[in-house]
Amino acid sequence: MTRLKADSRHSVRFSLNGKSVEGEAEPRMLLSDFLRHQLGATGTHVGCEHGACGACTIVVDGMLTRACLTLAAQVDGCEIKTVEGLAPSADRLGVLQQAFRRNHALQCGFCTAGILMSLDHYLASNPAPTEAEIRDLLSGHLCRCTGYTPIITAALEAAAKLASSKQETSDA
Repeated sequence: MTRLKADSRHSVRFSLNGKSVEGEAEPRMLLSDFLRHQLGATGTHVGCEHGACGACTIVVDGMLTRACLTLAAQVDGCEIKTVEGLAPSADRLGVLQQAFRRNHALQCGFCTAGILMSLDHYLASNPAPTEAEIRDLLSGHLCRCTGYTPIITAALEAAAKLASSKQETSDA
């Protein structure tokens, strides 16, 4: 087994929201810190640093991942999606983000990025979720401000809109 020096830095390259990025990371640098401090992708928040609060949730190679529990070196060559990748353009919010805004589903906003990432990932494969399914998904996220009701309302609204859009596309 090769041992790495604790003070050595390693090149890390991956796709971030569809764009190739690279930087250098120490072997024990967390992905959340790498995203925020090396790449300036500050939408990924760090709450508990134990994976329990969900604020740091991102998608790595199609799987929901807690960035505070993942080392930057582990994602070399991967495809990563963060909250910055949800909007279709810099001046336009995505369907889920619009629903959050309409339904006041965020207050302080600290947990919002992780919740949006989980919901975006879930809705991609479960376009018609029930309220119970959304509640179950949200059990992996801590929000101290909203009481979850507006988040659930926004998620169900976004799911309905996304399903409607898919139906219109398939009818055309």
